[in-house]
Parts: sequence; structure tokens; C-alpha cells
Amino acid sequence: MIRISLVLYALLLSFSTQAGDVDSSHMSIYSGQENRTIKSLSADDIAELKRGDGWGQAKAAELNGVPGPKHLLQMKNEIGLDETQYSAINEVYHQMKSQAVLQGERLIALEQHLGSGFRNRTITDVMLRKTLNGIAETKSELRYVHLAAHLRMLEVLSEDQVRTYNELRGYFRPDPCANIPEGHDGHNGHNDCS
Repeated sequence: MIRISLVLYALLLSFSTQAGDVDSSHMSIYSGQENRTIKSLSADDIAELKRGDGWGQAKAAELNGVPGPKHLLQMKNEIGLDETQYSAINEVYHQMKSQAVLQGERLIALEQHLGSGFRNRTITDVMLRKTLNGIAETKSELRYVHLAAHLRMLEVLSEDQVRTYNELRGYFRPDPCANIPEGHDGHNGHNDCS
């Protein structure tokens, strides 16, 4: 009985494939992206690059506890920035943003050029190499712009402000054994305090 069912299933599958249905086992994970304006960049990618936003380029700093200027400005009260710090961070942020917008626009243009060469079948090996080098250089510069801005924050902030930033961002939690609430005994094994 099972054997007959499998044979019928195979026949139905064969018929449906012959009838013009797409065999989903060959479906690309990129299916649907062929309708993008720039195939290698989503609409969200393009918008983020045009705004000069991070595009994930500063994760090496951010996730290792080195604050970013945009979020510091957003959390100025919680971080306790004084006017001098706020002014310095604001200046770094605007410099970073303007440089990131320029690099983002350049990357978009290069990706568009690359896609156009493939679409029109006009790209040569030499053009491909040159365009890819330009894309790599632009991505590197874009990443540098964002990471350098994070690095400069360490010159402006105190260690306490850096710690507060990371706690607010959810990266590092305060040591519960160092901050035992009033009325709690820190030596009873609660929170693994000794």
C-alpha cells in the first residue's frame, strides 16, 4: 500500500513539473530579490546608507563596550554628559555622519554599476576587478568612519559613563554581588554571591 502511494506521489510530482510548475527543490534563497533596483542591496540597505547610519559597521566597537556617538547623544541625560562632552560628541557625530553619507552614496553607485554591467552583459574581467576593488575600498572606509567615531568616544567619556552606556544598551549587567539591595543578605548564596 505504501509502495503504491509513493508511486502515485512520484507520478503526480512528475506531472506537475511537466505542467510548468517550478520544482521547489531548486528554488533559490534569493528568489524575489531579482526585482530589486540594485540586486545586491535591499531597499533598507540603500536607505540606511543614504542616511549615513551604521549599517552594522561598528559592531566590533559597540559589542566590545566602546560607545557610539549617536546613542550617546540620545542618552545624554542617562549618561550624565556635561556641555563640553555633549558638544564634542555632537561634533564627532556630525563629521561621522557626513563622511558616512558620502561613502554610502559611493557604495550604492558602485553596486549599481556592477549590477548594470552584469545585466547588460558589458562587464569585462578588468572592469569586474576594478569595480570590486572600489567596493572593497569603500566598504573599508565606511567601516573606518563608524569605528573611528566610536574610538574617539573613549577620549570624551569617563569609565563610569562607558559602563552606564553599556548597561543601558543591554550589553553588560552590573555585578549583583557589588550592588546588594538594602535588606538582602549577600552571603546566603543568592545570585551566587560568596
